Amino acid sequence: MSTTKPIKPMEGYTRMTDNEVVSRGTAVVNGMTGNPNFTNVPVDLTALKSNIDRLAALIAEALDGSKKIVAQKNSERENVIGMLRLLGRYVEVTCRSDLAMFQSSGFQPAPPRQPSPPQPVPVPGIAWLDHGAISGQLLVKFKGHKSANSYELRYGVTANGSPPGTWTTIPVATVKAAIPINGLTPGTVYAVQARAFGKLGYTDWSDSATRMCT
Repeated sequence: MSTTKPIKPMEGYTRMTDNEVVSRGTAVVNGMTGNPNFTNVPVDLTALKSNIDRLAALIAEALDGSKKIVAQKNSERENVIGMLRLLGRYVEVTCRSDLAMFQSSGFQPAPPRQPSPPQPVPVPGIAWLDHGAISGQLLVKFKGHKSANSYELRYGVTANGSPPGTWTTIPVATVKAAIPINGLTPGTVYAVQARAFGKLGYTDWSDSATRMCT
C-alpha cells in the first residue's frame, strides 16, 4: 500500500533576513486568517500579526545601531519564528498532503529532498600479506568499505620489483577474514593487489604487497 509523503513547510528561518521573516509571517497571517481549511489553529493569528508589526517597527528603529533596540528586535524575531514553526507543523498535519490546501495557508512547500548521488568506493588497502598454514599458500587481509558490494584480488609472480607479466584474479565476497591464495610455488615472490566493486563500478587496483611464498 503506497503512502503519500507529507508536505513540509519551507523554513530555514535562521538564514532569512529580518525583512524576509516579516514577509513570510505576513503571508501566513493573510493566508490563514478566516481560512476554512484551518479552523483550530494553535496560535492566535491576531497576536502573531501584532508581533510581526512590532518586529517590522524594531527593524527600522535598529538601523541607528542601538544595542538595546537590536536586542529587542532579535527577541521579537525569535517570538515570530517560534509561532511560525508551530503553525507550520499544524498546517503540515492538517492539509493531509493536499497541496492546494497547504498553499492556501501562506506557507511555501519545501522542495522534495533529492537522494544523494552514489559516491565512488575508496580503493581498498592491503593490511598484511603473510604465509599460510600450508606450503604454497599466502594469506591476504585488506581493508574494505561498507559501500562496496564485492571485491577482487589478483596476484602474479614478480622479480626484482617489476610488476607481474600475468595476473590471476579471484573474486572475494567478504573481507572479514583473511583470504587464502593456494597452489603457489614455494620460493617465489608474489605481488598481490585488491580492488572493490560499488555502484559506480570497480575502483582502481590497490598498491601491490609482495611476499615470498614458502
